[in-house]
Amino acid sequence: MLWKVAILTASDKGARGEREDTSAQVIRELVEEEVGGEIIEYRIVPDELDEIMAALIEMTDYFQADLVLTTGGTELANRDVTPEATKRVIEREVPGMAEAMRMSVMQKNRAAMLFRGICGIRGRSLIVNLPGTPKGVHENFAAIMDQLPEALLMVTGQYRQ
Repeated sequence: MLWKVAILTASDKGARGEREDTSAQVIRELVEEEVGGEIIEYRIVPDELDEIMAALIEMTDYFQADLVLTTGGTELANRDVTPEATKRVIEREVPGMAEAMRMSVMQKNRAAMLFRGICGIRGRSLIVNLPGTPKGVHENFAAIMDQLPEALLMVTGQYRQ
């Protein structure tokens, strides 16, 4: 199965071209090598609630991505609003995935408890918030990678029991 995947980076500096988006590069590699996905959309937006929400809606409703992976905006700073934007656009949360990411990474790095990312469903798309660092992306993605194919089959209506 070739999954349609969109990547959204929330970063003020990235949106201004002041920082290379290395986290999205890690996501791209993981999607292509581990998930069998095709990147159909990629963009960087500033840490603004409305812009993140608009991008998520477009990626799910217009581009019809099976999976939207966000990076950035998931810590405790005032400008970190990716989880809030995600909550406003999803129809249902998938708390077990976010819990699995935190639990797995906390075994190695206690600071993972400060990660506020969520996972949820909008229409036939799964949205997963990932941290804003390449290492954080890799560790959190690894924690859910084995369940992603089954989750995507369920969300997209292709699951056969």
